[in-house]
Amino acid sequence: MIPLTVGTTVETPERPAVLDGSRFNRHTFWCGQSGSGKTYALGVVLEQLLLETELPIAVFDPNADFTELSRTREDVEEVDAARWRDLDIRTFHSSTEREPQLHIRFVDLSVPSKAAVGRLDPIIDEEEYNALLHIDVRPENFARETFIQTLAASTDPARRRLGLRLDNLQVLDWPLWAFGRSSSAAVVAERPRAVVLDVGGFTHPGEPQAAALGILEDLWLKRMERRPVLIVIDEAHNFCPPTPRTSVEAQLTEQLIQIAAEGRKFGLWLFLSTQRPTKIHPNVLSQCDNLGLMRMNSPRDLAELADVFGFVPPQLLEQSPSFRKGEALFAGAFTDEPQRVRIGRRLTVEGGGDLAVAERIG
Repeated sequence: MIPLTVGTTVETPERPAVLDGSRFNRHTFWCGQSGSGKTYALGVVLEQLLLETELPIAVFDPNADFTELSRTREDVEEVDAARWRDLDIRTFHSSTEREPQLHIRFVDLSVPSKAAVGRLDPIIDEEEYNALLHIDVRPENFARETFIQTLAASTDPARRRLGLRLDNLQVLDWPLWAFGRSSSAAVVAERPRAVVLDVGGFTHPGEPQAAALGILEDLWLKRMERRPVLIVIDEAHNFCPPTPRTSVEAQLTEQLIQIAAEGRKFGLWLFLSTQRPTKIHPNVLSQCDNLGLMRMNSPRDLAELADVFGFVPPQLLEQSPSFRKGEALFAGAFTDEPQRVRIGRRLTVEGGGDLAVAERIG
């Protein structure tokens, strides 16, 4: 067992609440309604994993809550601050001009994923899809302007239509694409202790999902290396919903379903955080063996959790609406028995958080 102290038990406040860090080699589901303290508590658990294990972590961060993960709070004891400074924590930004920026390479995407970005169906758009399938998009031959120009000048009508489609959709104008710069996927592949991927600041709504798709495809492509990583996805309902709304979302959901079903034996472990279980694809949710539950009032959502996580006593789930902010129920592989916990303090600076309502002056 690798003990992670994440707070104190509600029933016995003087007793530390401990999770088993070695059991995060299972998929974990973390949920709680807005205002329950879910993201703050997630940060506490991630900090303990970084301090007490060697498990690399990749965080998909849509609200910039973890962009300051490399910085400790001013009131943290020096011994803990010193340990934290020794950790290799890297952050890639999308929402500010801060460097380094989050980039992936369009050419590294699989053909189905490139097609999803271009809204191409292999049957309905069979000729354009086939042109994409056989086109040379090696990095050394790929630049936005010359790629579109080459397609437009082709004697093949399907290639010309493909170029026109990509130009009209302006998908190659997304700031996400590396175009000669390094890819953030390559850094995740190096397995530093933590990589925070700020996916919330892109202009086009498809970019956060395309970024996640590029990172996850690269991890899956290299799965036979069997180098573990904990894949943390905050606001996971935006990445694997029950009914995908776009072609990119559908492709990303399928990749996450595959990782949920088969990733464990390769060391690809999911940690999904969201407000409601019914907003997550059931083929992903059903593969989770660890549960972290904070305050939740919806009877429908609690019934869904009772159905999926049958190892949790129903009477404990029924207590969830009465949880105070910062209280959680932990059950599953990472705890010997279900326990109700008061989450402890974070060591690092919280990047996000609610905005206060300003007082009227005058």
